Amino acid sequence: MRNEAMQQLDVLVGSWRTTLCNAWFLDPADQEVPGSATVEWLGDAFVVLRWTMGDGDDKAASEMVLVLGRSDARDTYTALYHDERGVCRVFAMTFDGTRWHLNRQDPDMHQRFIADVRPDRIDARWEASEDHGSTWRKDFDIIFERIQQRTARKPSRCRVARTGEWWRARQASGKGGAVGGEHGP
Repeated sequence: MRNEAMQQLDVLVGSWRTTLCNAWFLDPADQEVPGSATVEWLGDAFVVLRWTMGDGDDKAASEMVLVLGRSDARDTYTALYHDERGVCRVFAMTFDGTRWHLNRQDPDMHQRFIADVRPDRIDARWEASEDHGSTWRKDFDIIFERIQQRTARKPSRCRVARTGEWWRARQASGKGGAVGGEHGP
């Protein structure tokens, strides 16, 4: 059975097109880096986010995984982070359905992720502080745009028949327009 607080994260589930931009480390500074992300349930207990940024050659330049979970006893979310460099981090997390925050305060650096969540778009930024949270610098912005899951609806049988060769042949034969004769099958 899925935890009610975890169920709130369902808005994140799906496939996303991502754009990393406004990064202090990119040259030129206005460069945009495309990518993709998938978010899915792992059983009923966890949500897994996999984010890949491309390098323009359809090869992954960077990959990151977040596993989102919850401690009922502490009434808190937790995010476990891993990337292609082998870096592992633990973030405290808050999520209210429209605002999503990740925060870590480790001896080497403080980091935070701040996001506004809508059903089809997430506007977020990563920030870092090297002086224990006194001052913050933006690392980069990231935009998630939901990739619409278009379920191919089969056209009705009548529509296919009326637009296909079968319909024209039937009309030419003089057997009428209805399938199965004048009154149907």
